[in-house]
Amino acid sequence: MGMMDKIMEFMMEKMSKEEKEEIIGRMIDQFFADMTVEDKGKMMAKVMSKMMEGINMTEIISKIMSTMAESSITSKMVENDQKVKIPIMLQMMMEIMPQCLKTFLPQISQNKRIDFILKMITILVEQGCIGMSEEEKRDFVVKVVEKIKAL
Repeated sequence: MGMMDKIMEFMMEKMSKEEKEEIIGRMIDQFFADMTVEDKGKMMAKVMSKMMEGINMTEIISKIMSTMAESSITSKMVENDQKVKIPIMLQMMMEIMPQCLKTFLPQISQNKRIDFILKMITILVEQGCIGMSEEEKRDFVVKVVEKIKAL
């Protein structure tokens, strides 16, 4: 342990929780003062990757999703002039998934990206058609195709 580590350890032992929080707050403000948002993002990516080592995110996300799937909120979405109650997880998915795709798809190789997109489109259209009449399915598919052709 170096001299600086010993000094820090000594100081931390003598400080109250409130004093530590105050000092950290000031240090963080000073530390980030001259950083751009891009700099902060790069730093966060490095720190998060270190923090996540050894953590099973699949298990954690699965538990969070299960809990959230059981909770409902009144959605901002309106259906037939009435607010709709939907599970929190679905609400989050509808808001977060498009942004995640915009952010991460460009980082995937072209071949893998194409395979992934075709798989997702298939799932979205198949699951989107559940409960629809044949006419509604045709109208839905026409809308999807029109949207794709408009690109």
